[in-house]
Amino acid sequence: MISRLSMRALALAALLLTSAAPVLAAPCGTGPFETWLEDFKKEAAAKGISASAIQAGLSGVTLDKSVLARDQSQKVFSQSFEEFSGRMIPPRLTRGSNMLKQYGSVLGRIEQAYGVPGEVLVAIWGLETDFGVNIGKFPTLRALATLAYDCRRADMFKAELMDALRIVERGDIAPQDLRGAWAGEIGQTQFMPSSYVKFAVDFDGNGRRDLLRSPPDVLASTANFLANHGWQRGKDWEPGSANFAVIKEWNKSEVYAKTIASFATQLSRAP
Repeated sequence: MISRLSMRALALAALLLTSAAPVLAAPCGTGPFETWLEDFKKEAAAKGISASAIQAGLSGVTLDKSVLARDQSQKVFSQSFEEFSGRMIPPRLTRGSNMLKQYGSVLGRIEQAYGVPGEVLVAIWGLETDFGVNIGKFPTLRALATLAYDCRRADMFKAELMDALRIVERGDIAPQDLRGAWAGEIGQTQFMPSSYVKFAVDFDGNGRRDLLRSPPDVLASTANFLANHGWQRGKDWEPGSANFAVIKEWNKSEVYAKTIASFATQLSRAP
């Protein structure tokens, strides 16, 4: 997960999100954080987010200097595929194979619904958080508010903070439980809030899209993401294929995408 976070954050830094001028713009980095946060709350209300969700999600939120320090000290990922995959796949292969068996019925239903094989989903799950063991401990709303206040990618993280409030508003996760990576990724396969809002599904049927605690929701939501980015049912996922291009939509790092593909292929051949 640690190496992956740097790559995901670097990919995030490359994104340019454009939108219409907000009704009540909260200028980044100017004045105290508390003043900025009050302006952001007004902007969230103007965009239709309920007062109760804003209060629950942002009350008492403070600037997290450790998040800024991590964001400003990122290093360019330089490991080769052989180095990265050799470090990441072997320790996870046995557990990944066991997870394929343990969740075989669920994964079969997910493949029927979305067309994505279980091996690919389990590979992503293992590489992202060791199958849900290491989902991150940063309070998501605090991390996103910090990054939105900072002027480096303010518009992008303001949009993510809005979507994190929408997750709270629709009752998927309580604010105090919303914890993950320092750059705002949430859950067992590390969705940004915008992807959570768009692609998370309630596959276990309990009325909530819970990507923190529900493996069926986690795996089906990951499949839904891939399906919506063009996954071709019944086709392979090797580098150069259309499905490999979809894996790169998950993580734009060539090395990381090739590691997902290689892990999935090894899982498909496991006894």
